[in-house]
Amino acid sequence: MDQEFPRTNRTAAEPDEQRPRPEQASAAPGRARPPHAPVSKEQLVAEMHEAVDKLLKDGASRGDIKILHRALKELRYAFKVFAPFRGRRKVSVFGSARCPADCATYRQAVEFGRLMAEQGWMVVTGASTGIMEAGHVGAGREASLGVNILLPFEQNANYIIAGDRKLVHLKYFFTRKLIFVKESHAVALFPGGFGTMDEAFEVLTLVQTGKRDLIPLVFVDEPGGDYWREWARYVRHCLLDRKYISPEDLRLFLVTDDVKRAVEEILRFYSVYHSMRYVREKLVLRLQRPVAEELLDKLNEHYRDIVVSGRIEQSGPLPEEADDPYLAHLTRLVFHFNRRDFGRLRALIDEINASEPRPVEPPTPPGEDIEL
Repeated sequence: MDQEFPRTNRTAAEPDEQRPRPEQASAAPGRARPPHAPVSKEQLVAEMHEAVDKLLKDGASRGDIKILHRALKELRYAFKVFAPFRGRRKVSVFGSARCPADCATYRQAVEFGRLMAEQGWMVVTGASTGIMEAGHVGAGREASLGVNILLPFEQNANYIIAGDRKLVHLKYFFTRKLIFVKESHAVALFPGGFGTMDEAFEVLTLVQTGKRDLIPLVFVDEPGGDYWREWARYVRHCLLDRKYISPEDLRLFLVTDDVKRAVEEILRFYSVYHSMRYVREKLVLRLQRPVAEELLDKLNEHYRDIVVSGRIEQSGPLPEEADDPYLAHLTRLVFHFNRRDFGRLRALIDEINASEPRPVEPPTPPGEDIEL
């Protein structure tokens, strides 16, 4: 008894032409750079130093500086912990810390973690008890990553991830949520409280507005449960019916009470589709294999409403993608996307993935950082 609702809007990486380009300001006079040349890590760090130096000139308060200092330290620390695992797909699991081990939802999360780990995925949770513990129990210690939050009342890490090198402790919720979204290629939400609701609407907003690449979002009820079904009714009645969201926005997520269906939804999303990137005004969809010309014509006919100009073209890697040599073997679909109708873009990706029905196999590793 699963319910599929249409899904929503936008993508993570900003288009190249809209990104601030530090080399334009810092390049030595008379030393022209090639157009759209990648910005080096050294240049970016230099820009960060310059921004930090301006804090004193701006008269920033000690409190403001402490916030920036702690946030920078936390993010650097988290990036370092996650860096060795960038080559593996990961799913973030959210849900209540109050769910006891004998409840059906806990067992669902254990099964979900186990099935995802069997497909080579890692499971990222908040590292506490309840659903977070259950996801790690299913995945096992080696396939688990934890992002624990330091609270005024003590929150200990669960027994699976406690003391592991893959466990991060953070003070701020905003740095913690950034890591959850940045490092994951899918999100699974089980029933929970305010925090779970916060995480659900946060990731939906990021995907809808294009501040995060499209990823599969699954909302998992216990068998016969109504937690997410009631939430979906609220979304339909209070958001969609009152025109606060568009019908296409409902394509961004799946509500189900079947763990295997949730896993299938995630794996199917990456069965042909691999990743995406903007190159100037063009959106580049990277695919595991080429699409047939017949399907390409069909996509151009069905999705002309989201193509600003020209057509959806199939190609190899663009010259601007030379900084991603490990993705050079992937096929590209390139077009001028309107950067607004992400529910329609999700429908396009689903149609590509469904073009050649076959057993879902583990996807190739992403091979690149995800930008927010």
